[in-house]
Amino acid sequence: MISLDEAVTARLESHGARFEVLVDPDAALAIKRDEFDGDLEDVIAAEDVFEDASRGDRPAEADLEKVFDTTDPLEIIPEVITKGEIQITADQRREMQEQKRKQLIDTITRNAVNPQMDNAPHPPERIENALEEAGFTVDPMEPVQEQVDDALDALRPVIPIRFEEITVAVQIPAEHAGSAQAKIRQFGDLEREEWQADGSWIGVLTFPAGMQNDFYDTVNEHTSGEAETEIVKDKDDLKTR
Repeated sequence: MISLDEAVTARLESHGARFEVLVDPDAALAIKRDEFDGDLEDVIAAEDVFEDASRGDRPAEADLEKVFDTTDPLEIIPEVITKGEIQITADQRREMQEQKRKQLIDTITRNAVNPQMDNAPHPPERIENALEEAGFTVDPMEPVQEQVDDALDALRPVIPIRFEEITVAVQIPAEHAGSAQAKIRQFGDLEREEWQADGSWIGVLTFPAGMQNDFYDTVNEHTSGEAETEIVKDKDDLKTR
């Protein structure tokens, strides 16, 4: 379950009665869109249905039976969310908006590059400032992924930006290969790998171009800076330099 501070109220009025449940806001939206595949008990603040959640008042069981044909909260809660309205306070809206704004900036930073600077990543601060300059408003009630395209449209008149993937070949010396390759292979899509006769490891990975700096930091951290890397355009080219 989640805490009351994290929950929003979903409210349904039917047959002259009111029903309220307390649920995580993102989960509520996913349930409403029929996209939720988690455990309901993990995203609610109470395994209960209320007439007034703020006071803890519960509806009559007869009203539950009349409207939902059951008194089981775990069967009723999704119906209240799906058919009802999600209620959020001004403070909750501001908090959700700020959280989504940070997620949006992180998503764009990790995936976008500056085509005028040899596809170098944009720092988060630049993305944040450009969104502000563009006057882009994050919708706290929409998933971040559904706002990325609109955000990019708003950013393009302000900064040069595009989403792009990069493919990098990396060769790890034998003394670091065992532990380092396990970390590095998780960084992106492993296109190809080879273990060399001397015990060194070569891998070709594809990942969002905006994550280049993080990738090189990871490689250097786990190889003491002794790995060799090269950006490759042909994924079959395993040469490094």
